[in-house]
Amino acid sequence: MSFSDATVSTPRKHAEAGRRVLLAEAQGVADLIERVGADFDAAVEDILMSAGRVIVCGMGKSGIIGRKISSTLASTGTPSFFMHPAEALHGDLGMATNTDYFLGISNSGETQELVALLPFLLDNGNRILAMTGNPASTLASHATFHLDVSVAEEACSLNLAPTSSTTAALAMGDALAVALMEARGFAPENFARLHPGGALGRRLLERVNDVMITKKLPWTEPSEGILEVVRKMSRSQLGIALVATPDGTAIITDGDIRRAVQAHDDVFSLIAADIMTVGPLSVAPTTRMNDALALMDSHRVSSLLVVSGEDVLGVVTNQPAPRG
Repeated sequence: MSFSDATVSTPRKHAEAGRRVLLAEAQGVADLIERVGADFDAAVEDILMSAGRVIVCGMGKSGIIGRKISSTLASTGTPSFFMHPAEALHGDLGMATNTDYFLGISNSGETQELVALLPFLLDNGNRILAMTGNPASTLASHATFHLDVSVAEEACSLNLAPTSSTTAALAMGDALAVALMEARGFAPENFARLHPGGALGRRLLERVNDVMITKKLPWTEPSEGILEVVRKMSRSQLGIALVATPDGTAIITDGDIRRAVQAHDDVFSLIAADIMTVGPLSVAPTTRMNDALALMDSHRVSSLLVVSGEDVLGVVTNQPAPRG
């Protein structure tokens, strides 16, 4: 019988299968909590003292999980790379130095390719952290430390496909990476430096003068009529107008216009001086964009003036840059 000849279950049974899988995997991860103990503590301390990188190794599905764990380690302050065990046996072991830490992932702990690496690693003086589902396995027994990621059963209805076991290994890897990150005092700024291409990285690294708007700012005079003020605000697409006064720069926002419309029957008789706000919020050009955004959020405003002394250099906003 081919797979296409199998009886198709009802949509309700599909959902039941999905819930069963999630429950099984959630239980597998929950069972790990009590196993995070002395070996976990010691492994974290050992890696912190290591002068090398963490080499993560695994075959098949464990290899896929290992790649993710290595990536998480590297992006959170623990230098790491993934090494395929089969390729390692054919020359890639040259990437390993005796200062590197080895993290081997194998549910059985008997994966042939990983076990075959042990004589070299032990002779090379590498410290070994094993992540397996079998504390009595060859890999676990030769490791410096062992993290038990065993599960009661796979989420697969045949109890064959790596499902709960790979989820448990992934979760333990995350626990290890975060524990190392916290122990290193890894800060948002450190994360940003390793993720300059992402939105968070840009926000944490960029300074106000990198993104401020400096051209065609909507300047107006205190005596300018409100209709002309609105026209200038619309052309700039910034949602504000800047007012040059003898005492410094004031500001008019979209909110000021709306409040004026609600409060005055003859709104077109008003001038900029009637509705402007003196002493608006401002930041220095070297302010980090993340801090500027936090200031806007705390004061519920969408724009800040960028100033140097008495000079207005530009405007920074939490809205998309205006077109044109």
